[in-house]
Amino acid sequence: MFVLLISASVQGRAMYRVYLKVFLMSITLVFSHASYAGKKQCQSYLDKLRNIQSQQKQGHSLKRGESLNKLETKARKKWWQCEQGHLKKAKRNKKKKRPQKNKSAKQPSLKGGSLAYISKVNVKPFKTSAPLVLKSRFQGEKLQAWLLYYQQPQKCLRPKSTKQFAFCVENRRDQQLAFEKIDAIVHIK
Repeated sequence: MFVLLISASVQGRAMYRVYLKVFLMSITLVFSHASYAGKKQCQSYLDKLRNIQSQQKQGHSLKRGESLNKLETKARKKWWQCEQGHLKKAKRNKKKKRPQKNKSAKQPSLKGGSLAYISKVNVKPFKTSAPLVLKSRFQGEKLQAWLLYYQQPQKCLRPKSTKQFAFCVENRRDQQLAFEKIDAIVHIK
């Protein structure tokens, strides 16, 4: 009987240890998840702090160094407050109002929306009153001949500088003039 009591107490202790281990692991998981969530929330503050610290490692003037030290102190304080859970949440409900432009100059408003209303209002979207032409320089068969004639240089497919772009425009214009001369000769004969 004494042996049964000893074996029962051993089994009880073993079960107690198992329950204790399960309890401790569950507590660890609960608190580690909360700390992980806090770290995820504070990651932006930590990134800002590390960015400032990397700037401090670069060469800079004395004045810039002092301002970086102040920025680092502020960033470290914000990050630490976030880590400790003492950081106040920013209010994001308020939207910034944009200042309204003065409408003292007479500008027609297009509230009507209909074409008849818009045509009555004198609206000039461009500074010039010259007609806007949206067609190519050549039409019909002449356009087909131009497309066969024109040889675009390889570097003009994607010009990488303004100088190359200017070259491409001039090259195209020169080829157009040469094409028109050839076309004029063909029409005379």
